[in-house]
Amino acid sequence: MALLKPTRPGPAIATDRKWALSFAVGVVGIFLGYQFVVPHLPYQVASFVDDWLPLTALNEASVYVILALGLNIVVGYAGLLDLGFVAFWAIGGYVVGWLMSGFFDSARVNILGHPPIGLPNGVHISFWLVLLIAGAFCALWGVIIGWPTLRLKSDYLALVTLGFGEIIPQVFVNGEDINGFNLSNGSKGITPVDGIDLFGKLLGPFDLAFKFLIYAGIAAFVVLLSLRLREGRLGRAWLAIREDELAASMMGVPLRKTKLAAYAVGAFSGGLGGAAFATQVNGVFAERFNFSISIILLAMVVLGGMGNVWGVIIGALVLAWINSTGLVQFGQTFNNAFGTQINFPSYNFLLFGIILILMMLFRREGLIPERRTKLLLREPERGQMTALGAEAELVAAEEAIHTQTDPPSEGKLATQTDDAGMGVDAPQSGDSTEGGRS
Repeated sequence: MALLKPTRPGPAIATDRKWALSFAVGVVGIFLGYQFVVPHLPYQVASFVDDWLPLTALNEASVYVILALGLNIVVGYAGLLDLGFVAFWAIGGYVVGWLMSGFFDSARVNILGHPPIGLPNGVHISFWLVLLIAGAFCALWGVIIGWPTLRLKSDYLALVTLGFGEIIPQVFVNGEDINGFNLSNGSKGITPVDGIDLFGKLLGPFDLAFKFLIYAGIAAFVVLLSLRLREGRLGRAWLAIREDELAASMMGVPLRKTKLAAYAVGAFSGGLGGAAFATQVNGVFAERFNFSISIILLAMVVLGGMGNVWGVIIGALVLAWINSTGLVQFGQTFNNAFGTQINFPSYNFLLFGIILILMMLFRREGLIPERRTKLLLREPERGQMTALGAEAELVAAEEAIHTQTDPPSEGKLATQTDDAGMGVDAPQSGDSTEGGRS
């Protein structure tokens, strides 16, 4: 009968369930609130909510959550420093521009798509199919980009990924005429893109609440994928590589396949985020995919806690809101109150830099750290452990010297050890016995 009793979930699984429930309740609450409550609030209250927490900012923050979770797989799970993650955002966005618009006007393909009125030409495929295509296409490019970096570590890996992150957006910026072929429409971008079909309802540019529901659902899928992979064999292999690559290889972990899997899964998530962002802004624009996006995403992962899915979500939401809405509204409030004209949004990277410095000084593991990372970052380094061990040996040696040189106290028997290792009580120097004279 004892074997039939259900086992209680471990603390990690119970914590994940609590966070997942909180995530679901928050998403449903925000959707219902903006759909049914906020429109009926008094004007001043509704205006305050729209100014400080607009739905456009929430949708953009949801996209950042998707991207940050993908980068967390590469950096937080596998320990591979990637400074070019914006490349997958760009590729995923342009997949939507190619397959959900009239960009290729010489073609006329429609697979469950919804082209704008009067623009039947082009390629028009359903958003849900394009979402999978964008993820798979980015996963392929993740393997292609990750292949040359397999033998690189730390700074060299960061530099190579930085190079890829600069090359791919520049290809789209200058892709209007590649030997007579228009790949990306250059700086003009690709706009408009088709709408999203949700349960038979075609979402327009003003259906922001339903778009938020879709983007939150994509984020939930990436969360589920991250959690399942972390607990599986592949996730344990990533953690082994992150903590000690040499030891992992000696234990039989295939480094090449495991690293490429991390790049592929992370890029898949980046493709989903890029596709979602293209439908949010109703187009694809090359100037949006600059290097600073990669730094912001990395800051989100570091702030929330590398390797912790829920911490990365919190970090992404906080920094995305600060970058899009928080600094703007705070600047307007501050300037109106004190009569100044300070451009607070221009100092966003200064603020992010200060946040990262403070995190590295006082809480390197992040706001909600992973257990492994917390223990690893708080244990003393090898040099510190050696120094502590040497100091302990020195103290022990000094105590031994003092013990040998201190004279025995009066009235106390001195203990001697015979050849056999047995201790006998020897009388003190004032005794006249035979044993004392010997």
